[in-house]
Amino acid sequence: MSKTEDPKKSLKEFSLKIISQLDKGKNPQITFPLRNLSNIIYDKKAGILKLGKKIGTREFFNVSHAKKFLQTVEVASIIKKELLESGKHSSLRDVFYMAKRTVPGTTINIVDDQTESDKAIEDLEVITTLSRENMHVNANKNGSVAGKVIIKDKEDTIDWSKLGSGGWSIPSNVEEIEFKKVSAKYVLYMEKAAVWERLNEDKYWQKNDAIIVSSQGQTTRGIRRLLQRLYEEYHLPIYVLCDGDIYGAYIYSVIKYGSIALAHAAERLTIPGVKYIGITMEDVEKYDLKKHFIKLDDKDYARIKQVSEYDWFKENKAWQKQFKMMKDYKSKVEIQSLSARGISFISETYLPNKIKNKEFLD
Repeated sequence: MSKTEDPKKSLKEFSLKIISQLDKGKNPQITFPLRNLSNIIYDKKAGILKLGKKIGTREFFNVSHAKKFLQTVEVASIIKKELLESGKHSSLRDVFYMAKRTVPGTTINIVDDQTESDKAIEDLEVITTLSRENMHVNANKNGSVAGKVIIKDKEDTIDWSKLGSGGWSIPSNVEEIEFKKVSAKYVLYMEKAAVWERLNEDKYWQKNDAIIVSSQGQTTRGIRRLLQRLYEEYHLPIYVLCDGDIYGAYIYSVIKYGSIALAHAAERLTIPGVKYIGITMEDVEKYDLKKHFIKLDDKDYARIKQVSEYDWFKENKAWQKQFKMMKDYKSKVEIQSLSARGISFISETYLPNKIKNKEFLD
């Protein structure tokens, strides 16, 4: 969505199309790009996942479509009337409860569980090209950041370097945040909050002129968008630090190329220039980490096979080497295993050396 596009106008246009069909005596229908696997393509030139050109329709007078049609229209109405017109924001859970009511004259609920209202919101993203955040719908906070950065968030001025041990809690919606001052050479993202806490206590961001960002496992949309903004608006390199396993490789993949579930939002979430800093399989030998191995199970092997066959990894020799070494070692290794060499080894030796020597995977 362009910055000048009005979310209320977009949703009004969506509703007017349906009203126009009803006025003409037609069976009202919603047309949208399909979000299933068969319509997800890898744009090699852009380096991201995208929706293809296959189109689907949802008709009201169709038994298999009617409930989803109603859910989409109801959620659109809630967003426009309850959120956009009031200027208020809401959580995904709130939208679910606002939509969970019985259809008059029946015993049928419009939505029975949150996955239904969540999917209706995703459908509206595709139909209108608005983002969930543009529609004032937020997810749970799940990340922290610290660094020499000053931002303005609504009426508050916040200095990321002066927020103590917890750092700034990254919100779901970072679109309206205004960067007032950014002083950093790069951004370091890590999947584990415990690793972030170590780096923050060691003042890694201060000593190395960096911004440190964490989540707890897979990255949220808010974190991905924040990383993308720092990358695009300030041209800061983004480095990813994950466990030495296939799930770490997948987290990196999602940040760089996007995900199947959010292919429709790829352009506002992906960072094609991101680099993977570790843990790599080469680190196992270099830092004597074999003693900290965790054996792979059947799910790990199946995931390695699946991820290694992604189009963007197929011809990448460096990553194929990583996948082969994982299978040869029959093991994975966590970031925290570096603590065996000293509690601050990761902040004082491992990361500074990796970045100085440009030991990245692309």
